[in-house]
Amino acid sequence: MARRISLRNLVWLAALWLLAGPLRAQQGAPSSQPKTTRILFVLDASGSMNAPWEGQPRWNVAKALLAKMADSLNAYPNLELALRAYGHQHPNTENNCEDSRLEVPFARQNAAAIKQKLQDLRPQGNTPITYSLGQSAQDFPADRNARNVLILITDGLESCKGDPCATALALQRKRVFLKPFVIGIGAEREFGEQLKCLGQYYNAADVKTFRTILSDVIAQTLAKTTVAVNLTDEAGRPVESNVNLTFVNNVTEQPEYNYVHWRDAKGQPDVLDIDALQSYDLVINTVPPVRQANLVIRPGKANVLTYKTPQGTLNLQSPPITTNPYGVVQAVVRAQASPATVLARAFGAKQKLLAGNYEVEILTLPRIIRRVAVKQGQETTVTYEAPGTLNIVSDLKGYGSIYRLNQDDSQTWVYDLPPGGSSKINLPMQPGPYRLVYRTATATGSKFTDVRSFTIRSGQTSSVSIFGK
Repeated sequence: MARRISLRNLVWLAALWLLAGPLRAQQGAPSSQPKTTRILFVLDASGSMNAPWEGQPRWNVAKALLAKMADSLNAYPNLELALRAYGHQHPNTENNCEDSRLEVPFARQNAAAIKQKLQDLRPQGNTPITYSLGQSAQDFPADRNARNVLILITDGLESCKGDPCATALALQRKRVFLKPFVIGIGAEREFGEQLKCLGQYYNAADVKTFRTILSDVIAQTLAKTTVAVNLTDEAGRPVESNVNLTFVNNVTEQPEYNYVHWRDAKGQPDVLDIDALQSYDLVINTVPPVRQANLVIRPGKANVLTYKTPQGTLNLQSPPITTNPYGVVQAVVRAQASPATVLARAFGAKQKLLAGNYEVEILTLPRIIRRVAVKQGQETTVTYEAPGTLNIVSDLKGYGSIYRLNQDDSQTWVYDLPPGGSSKINLPMQPGPYRLVYRTATATGSKFTDVRSFTIRSGQTSSVSIFGK
């Protein structure tokens, strides 16, 4: 059986990480300044904490373990502790819903102050969790580069008709603190379902479990966490790389880290420092992107995440002509059977795509649809025929359209001439058979509609005349 790592050893290992400071995407390079971690203990000191728990009041257990924890953390660098309590200033009969106070402000090496304050406090009042969370926003110094951690220890639910979950979420979105830890103590009250929306919830049903949970929460807060992202082909071979990876905070919906994926000469991905106290979606910015919601990252571990992202290359190749009458031709790429646009690119470009089946719409006249398969490590070329030119030589005003003639003798609309305007036009078009249907503005009936068939050939001009009636 593996030996259990002591809290002292965990915190010592964590201290080495705190000295190094994590790499943040916004900085673009490792910071030379270590980040400060601030832990705010929000402690339930309401009247219910006087209830017995394995032979002694819950309050005595909570304050003893919290005092011991503060002692063990006292000497570590880049770490500040603070204590807020609620329900201790007014008796329960007053039903005071603002009974919350920052008893020990943030400071380094302040274990003695926290232990003394714990001895002075007397549990007696309400449970204003929502109000306490809101007030905690003022407890943390204005330092956007710090890691702000909140640990709520409570044996009861909100008693002041507040919404602690909405408040906690709003403060996370404002980046006041990371996702809170919530430790519910006392076996007789199952309120985990109502408190887990606050953050990461732990049910301490007995004293031993409470002691273990408190140690584990501190270890998670301080221990170094790494993530390696392995991108593979369909066969699981580690061949993909050079793709942007975005770790999106799925509470704030903001990117926390942006990395361009890298492999060493042996094909191994590098190791990234990721703060495991936040919840992430991982966006692998292939085209189209791959998104993994709610990443499972184990705090204090070397995590390896593997995703299949096989890619090939789509080559939009212009026809071999000196001058293109179209000018710049664009292509719209969609996954087959999906209306959503994956990509829009001009011809002459190459683009990596996830392996799969695609529909490429080429914005020539008429538009062309190509269905292609992009395969891992291969290049798929899409092109179109060099256009010819339709020249309408008459200058009569009227109304008309151009249609493509299909092999089954049906016709497909291609283009409307400017309504009521001059019919005189030079129009680059794809080779093939067409039909012009036109009525002059001066014609006295539909029966005077003029229908002309013509053929467009690559690099040639086809002239069509319209007669007035």
